[in-house]
Amino acid sequence: MIKRVIALLLVFLTVTLSGCVSATGGLKSYIDTSDGYQFLYPNGWIPVQVANGPDVVFRDLIEETENVSVVISPVISGKTLQELGSPGEVGYKLSKSAIAPPGSGREAELVNAEAKEGAGKTYYLLEYAVQLPNQERHNLASVVMSHGKLYTFNASTTEKRWQKVKDQFQQVVDSFQVY
Repeated sequence: MIKRVIALLLVFLTVTLSGCVSATGGLKSYIDTSDGYQFLYPNGWIPVQVANGPDVVFRDLIEETENVSVVISPVISGKTLQELGSPGEVGYKLSKSAIAPPGSGREAELVNAEAKEGAGKTYYLLEYAVQLPNQERHNLASVVMSHGKLYTFNASTTEKRWQKVKDQFQQVVDSFQVY
């Protein structure tokens, strides 16, 4: 009788734990306690040092142009994300100031913009089709304000790989949290 109970308990734990693992399967966690944010990123990606750029960058070892990054920018204290504009307005401004600024040779089209609530904060989720001089890319971004700073989390890949990685990239971008 005890063996049967133990066997059932082991089966239950195995099924339960494997369900938990598959929810974020293939992803690792990154936590920055000093700047107060965290996100998931794909296994096999490595951190990259970028001078005078994003707070953190991870890129794929094999597909070196696939990457995620966090940029932290100061904003006027007391402002909310909604006061900066709607998701579409903020997405448009971001495309013109950071993704495809004048003179960069890049063009960015805002494909989708929406707001979501999470942990008491409003996040804007943005999707872009980006044209570089020799390459088409696809970017997903999550933008949030906290403590007088604008946090922009960006995930980028080539348009050629977009269909293959879009579900994973969506999961990565959805995992971004500022606390």
